[in-house]
Amino acid sequence: MTKSDFRSHCLKQMKKLSPIGKLYRDAKVNRHLIRILREEKGKRILFYWPFGFEVDIRKSIWALRAKKTIYLPFMDGESFKMVPLRLPLEHKAFGIYEPRYSNLNIKIIDIAIVPVVGVDGSFCRIGFGKGMYDRFFPTLKSKPLTIFIQSLACVTSEKLCDHHDISGDLLITPHGVDANKEFHVKRTTHRGRYSRS
Repeated sequence: MTKSDFRSHCLKQMKKLSPIGKLYRDAKVNRHLIRILREEKGKRILFYWPFGFEVDIRKSIWALRAKKTIYLPFMDGESFKMVPLRLPLEHKAFGIYEPRYSNLNIKIIDIAIVPVVGVDGSFCRIGFGKGMYDRFFPTLKSKPLTIFIQSLACVTSEKLCDHHDISGDLLITPHGVDANKEFHVKRTTHRGRYSRS
């Protein structure tokens, strides 16, 4: 199986999800995400604004924005830059919402919340095929705690990703939270905390 084949498989599974159950699935993901972000010490967090099949994580943004510094992506060519969350958001092409442009050149964040289509056997991200996150992450001065968000668990044990594809530390789905094995090694005091629930 190729990465493209697996992406197509995951997208088909996402399209089959019942729209009636979306609120319930999103609520479960938000519950896990809010709990984890409140436990983490990091204050500077890159979120995404939900679009299409992506999990709606706006509840987490509203719950945490008073105590955390929230950034959102601002499309910039083939990648994006981070800008502070400032309302109202602007309605852009393809139905995407973005904050207003900022001249700030932010290169350090503590946590990144990243939507995924699938996750391979190396705990690497399979996205929508645009490569924006893969081009963005190398611009950061250090790798943040990276939390993948998925509307269903579309994971394979096969290693399909390329060397430039970003790797995650945690994966949150409506079914629970999974941790990258390397994340367990790095945080021995947290061992078992993020196992599937």
